[in-house]
Amino acid sequence: MDHRREELEKKRAKLAELRRQREERKRAAVQAREQQTTGSSKMDTQDINDLVNSLVGDRARSPSSQAGTGTARLSREASGIGRDRSISSATSIGTQMGSPVPRAATPGMAASPPAVEAPTVGGMAAGPRVLPEFKTSSMVIFDFPPKERIVYNKEMQTVDSAAEPDENLLTEEEIERRVQEIRTKDEAVRAAKEEERARREAEAKARENEIRRLTDEQRASILESSEFAAFIDQRSRVMERALDEEYDFMVDYTLAAATEAEDAGGEQLKLALEFHDDRVSRGRSVMDLAWSSRFPELVAAAYNRNPMAPNEPDGVVAIWNTHLRERPEFVFYAPSDVLRVSFSDFNPNIVVGGAYSGQILLWDTRAKAFPVLKTPLTASGHTHPVYALNVVGSTNAHQLISASTDGLVCSWQLDMLAQPQEAIELTHPAHLRTDEVSVTCLDFADNETAAFVVGTAEGVAYQVNRYDRAGSKAGLNGFDAYRAHAAPINSLNFHPPAAADFTDLFLTASSDWTVRLWRARPTAKPASTAPADIKPLHVFDAFDDYVYDARWSPAHPSVFASVDGTGRLALWNLNQDVELPVQSVTSGRALNKLAWDRPGRRIAAGGADGSVYIYDVGDLSTPRPDDCAKFARVVADLSS
Repeated sequence: MDHRREELEKKRAKLAELRRQREERKRAAVQAREQQTTGSSKMDTQDINDLVNSLVGDRARSPSSQAGTGTARLSREASGIGRDRSISSATSIGTQMGSPVPRAATPGMAASPPAVEAPTVGGMAAGPRVLPEFKTSSMVIFDFPPKERIVYNKEMQTVDSAAEPDENLLTEEEIERRVQEIRTKDEAVRAAKEEERARREAEAKARENEIRRLTDEQRASILESSEFAAFIDQRSRVMERALDEEYDFMVDYTLAAATEAEDAGGEQLKLALEFHDDRVSRGRSVMDLAWSSRFPELVAAAYNRNPMAPNEPDGVVAIWNTHLRERPEFVFYAPSDVLRVSFSDFNPNIVVGGAYSGQILLWDTRAKAFPVLKTPLTASGHTHPVYALNVVGSTNAHQLISASTDGLVCSWQLDMLAQPQEAIELTHPAHLRTDEVSVTCLDFADNETAAFVVGTAEGVAYQVNRYDRAGSKAGLNGFDAYRAHAAPINSLNFHPPAAADFTDLFLTASSDWTVRLWRARPTAKPASTAPADIKPLHVFDAFDDYVYDARWSPAHPSVFASVDGTGRLALWNLNQDVELPVQSVTSGRALNKLAWDRPGRRIAAGGADGSVYIYDVGDLSTPRPDDCAKFARVVADLSS
């Protein structure tokens, strides 16, 4: 610390010495200016005195005759000189030393001649006498001090923090106080900003929560908009699905065993749901039913036209949801009666329908109510009612097969309905009036896409080949006929795959009040060269009216269901009885169609009054381990 203090002292002494030298230079410069001014005045006085003395001396040596003239001339010169001294600094007497300069004329006095005529001595002139010329000049002397060379080193540049405090330096307490003041101000500003932000957020939230009052015109415009109607329709469906939870909150768990016993001894086939909406199904009949393979709660119903409502669309397809009881999930419209409907197994959003006009219609659940694709009414496609259609193939290669009452079978790609991929005209030369075969239904056996069986309006079923095969050509095989019904065949259904191979069995339901069980002729076998009628394995005739539909259970190998014109849904179990159904219920109105869901636990039945009934099958849908073997023995007995 002492070393640092000595350095500071040296620096201060050096600065004091520099200040003293600067003051001395200033005083020297001031004295020099004063001496110059005093010397100039003295020189002027001395010059005048010398001039007067020289003139007075010359006058004393000149004759008396010239005394007056000389005296007057000198007096004039002296007076002129005196007058000229006042302006000598502005107009110099001479421009250069030794050169005569004319004297400036003064008022009342002529300019003096440059030379004075000398007096004559002894009759001879002594020669002209030249007057001396005087010149004055002034100058200012500046005293510039020599440039001082200052050399610094590292020790001199370092400031000692422990030296004597400067008056301009702040103390630690003052610094802390100011820092605290700045911090307090910053915190106050920050708090003010936070309060302002919170106030703005509160105001914005209040504006959001503020109830907006609409005018009558705005309210009417919103209520009439299609977006509002679609929003209400969608959200209300969601709420209805959520509220559709049946639970008996009055159940007594101490009586559970007795209740189960009652249920086991009671009727197993019972009505679970009934769908009916006057806006959709009033005055219409259910023409076909189909369950969705992706969404097991959705079932599609096809409706014909309402003769009492000519302004409504002729055809309607309603997608009902088992969790939405009061109205359908989707409603699609068609320009003609919809006779057949089916979900695509490879695209759950696609619904396909066959119309009475001969058109194939395709709806999309993601689009609006009208078809997104439809076939044209041209000779390349169907021009008669389409009563049969089926989607076959795989995920990457699938086709829609359709058949109309004029005997035309077409194959379509679902993404291009402008024209069919292939078309087959079914003809039979043995027909009396026309060669056409009026197709009313068709179905494919499991894992079969090249051959299928069609049911006709004449009550005969035929095998149809889509392509040429060894021993058989493409088209209708007219020699092998499944001939037994005396009325049109309303439905045809092959047995689904099971533990045992029963896929060659199929059922036909006819308007002759019977259901018949058939075994299909192997497709690999060459066609017969002579007419041969194939006989049914069994005839189920316990019906009192037209039988409109008969379908195998997808879960139980020996169970199938049927509906007839009396409104009876009959459940048959061939392992138990081949003559009478094991369960049946009656709705009171004619039932036109039925469809099993994929698990085989429920049956949807469509009535002539436009209602769709959902029945729970119960334990009949659960096969026992030996049911396949029993059914094989039953089929063998029926075949013998």
